[in-house]
This record gives sequence, structure tokens and C-alpha cells, in this order.
Amino acid sequence: MTNQRPTTARAVALTALERIRQGAYSNIELDHLLQRAGLKDSDRRLATNIVYGVLQHRLTLEYWLRPFVHRKLDSWVETLLWISIYQYRYLDRVPDWAVTNESIELAKQWGNPGTRKFVTGVLHAILRKGLADLDEIADPVSRLAVQQSVPKWLVKAFIDQDGLPTARKILAAINQPAHVVVRVNPAVTTLAEVENSLDQQGIEYRPSAIAPDALVITKGEVLSSGLFEQGAITIQDESAMLAVDSMQVQPGDRVLDACAAPGGKTVQIAAQLWNGQVDALDIHQHKTRLIQKNARRLHVADRVVTHTLDARHVDEEFADKSFDKILVDAPCSGIGLLRRKPEIRYSKRPDDSEQLHKIQLAILDAVAPKVKKGGIITYSTCTILHQENDGTVEAFLSSHPEFKLVKTPTTRHVKDDRTTATLTILPSDFSSDGFFISSMQRVM
Repeated sequence: MTNQRPTTARAVALTALERIRQGAYSNIELDHLLQRAGLKDSDRRLATNIVYGVLQHRLTLEYWLRPFVHRKLDSWVETLLWISIYQYRYLDRVPDWAVTNESIELAKQWGNPGTRKFVTGVLHAILRKGLADLDEIADPVSRLAVQQSVPKWLVKAFIDQDGLPTARKILAAINQPAHVVVRVNPAVTTLAEVENSLDQQGIEYRPSAIAPDALVITKGEVLSSGLFEQGAITIQDESAMLAVDSMQVQPGDRVLDACAAPGGKTVQIAAQLWNGQVDALDIHQHKTRLIQKNARRLHVADRVVTHTLDARHVDEEFADKSFDKILVDAPCSGIGLLRRKPEIRYSKRPDDSEQLHKIQLAILDAVAPKVKKGGIITYSTCTILHQENDGTVEAFLSSHPEFKLVKTPTTRHVKDDRTTATLTILPSDFSSDGFFISSMQRVM
């Protein structure tokens, strides 16, 4: 792998993808490289398209490459070939000869003459013979896994939970681009004022169908609008906003946000408090500082108290029946975020959910005595796997007769015709992240 600073779109993409394979976060690594490269806007878009496209379609690209390679490759060579195939198949505006020439040049820069010759041969063979027809994969689960680039175990989980037609919709949805969504901060402004500012700046948007105070940005760079820095808006997916929306926070409530970092939901709660308080927990001090930073930017720091504390140890800090409401936005597998974080699909394993289920239960068990009689524990996750969602809720309720499950309400009556008390937002429902929300009321 070269140590040269990447100066072209494809060099940035190759460098980013290699570092992501080594464990870097896609958004952080790509942003860092783009800042250093100084590319024009069209090249920044191309690099971004390639990075997220390769991450989203990696299993498909692996399948297409396999017939052309009969030995183990250096990681960067394999990544370079994935990048090339991605452009051949998915980027109609880029001519094949340009893709080939640029890839051969990168092979020359990063490797030796033998590597350059090998890459040249593979690319010419791909263009000559063409790529395999995915519809010819005999096993239907394997076919879906390769077509949508999702591991077989996850395809099976979606089919088992939701049935084949819904699983197909979920799989198609998670490979669509993620929207940029902003939440208007009612502590400092109004929806109308933000809309007026966006209109003046030529930034295009549409109202969210599911979350109040939310706008889906359809064109323009909202982060450079000044509204973010002023604390008038914050970036938050619309389905994630529903967790706090469902809590129906009152101005004088004392609220516990048990798994708070980086603080998106903490500040959303705080914006609804006038003489109340939200206590926000995280196990790491650098993350509680991040919560404080977010609270200051959004002008709600006077209503937020942070604690560097594991939520499983709340007994060390809080008396029983201290809180009107508790939010447990629990650690989870993040499977609802595949559209936004495509690389996580390759690192997760089936037994991850079992381990997370135990942690989720331990947190709920610990915080349960801290809510007042009549108060609500809102349990939410950004996954759509049953074991971590309804499975965790059912296990908690079976050992806590002092709680009952109540139907999760939302301001916009999202999926109110559902037959379940809990609310699951699938990525295919509203083109948002997948999310789960439940409401458990203490009755004794």
C-alpha cells in the first residue's frame, strides 16, 4: 500500500477502502482523505460514489471477480479490481477505457511491473468475457445474498422474521443512498424560520412524513448553511427522532438517557424541557464531553447533566423512583443503519445479537427501579433483528411484573394500524434508517 497522498478521485477511493478494510470508519476516513486531497466537486462526488458503492456491493463484486482470479491477492489489488468492476457495471457515465487506464495507473503506482501486468490482464479479460449473470445462481437465498450484497445469515434472518416479499423490499432499500435529514431545534428557532433560511440559500428539502420538526434535504450543502453552527438544526435520521417523540416529554420532567452518546437524543429531550433536567450517561469520559459539546451548540446545556457511568451501575448514582421517564437507546448490532454504514454488514455475526441481548437486558434490569410509578421506560434500538428488539422486551417483561407494555405513540401516528404495541420502522417503510421503539409503563 502506497504512502503517497492520494490526489485523484480513484486514488482517494482506493486508499479509503483499504483503510476501511483495516477497521476505519467509512465516513470519518473518507472525509479525512477528501479534505487532504483538495479535489474539485465532481471528483469528490466520484470518490464518494465509488467508496460507498463498493462497500454496498462488495459481495456482488467478489462474486463477479472470482472467475478471473485463481490465486490469493494482496488486499489492495483485490480492492482495486472491485473498484474497477463497480465502475464498469454501475457508473454509466464513466467510459470503460477511462476506468481501465486509471486502474492500471494505480496498479503501477502502488505495486511493481508484475502487479500492473496482472491487473491489466484481469481487466481486459473482464471486458472481453463479461460478468456472470446473477439470476443463474440456483439457491434462492444465495442468489439474494449476492444480488443485494448481504451475508446469507442476514438474508435468512430477514426471511424468517418478515417473510420473503418484505425481505426483498428491505434488501433493496438498504442499498439506496441515505438521505441527509435535519431536526429543527425548537429551543432556539421554528420550523418556518429554518425553511425560510434554506429557501434563501437555495437549499432544497421536503418535510418528513414521519417526524415533526424534521426536513429531508434533497439538494444543497446544509452543513455549510450556518444553521448547524448556530444550533438551529442538527443532523439526525427521522426514524431515530421518533424515540424521543414517542416519550411525550413534559417541560418539568426529570429524564434519564441511559445510553446517551453522542447526545442526539439527549439534546432532543432537553429542547422540550423548561424547568426539567435530563441526566445523560456514557461509560467513556470523552463521549460525555461530546454530549456536553452538542448540548452547548444547541443551547440546552443548562438542562443536561452528564455522568461518566455504565448504565448497568445506575445504583451508584441515583435513588429509586428518581425519574419521570427513562430512555434506553441500547447498544445494538446497528442492522437498521446498513444504508448509512454499509460496511457493518460484513463484520457482524449471528451470535452478536445474543451477546447484545444480554447487555440490553442487564441495562433494562438496572434502570427499572429508577423510574417512578406510572412512568415510562422507552427502549429503542437501530436494529431490525427480532432478538434484540421484541425478544429483549419480552424477556424484560417476563421478569418484571411491575411493568406493562403500552402502545408506542408518535405525533404523526406512524404505522398506527399495526397489530403490535411496539413500533418497528423498516428501511423499506419510509426510506429512512431501520429503527425499533417500545414503551413499558411501571404500574407497581
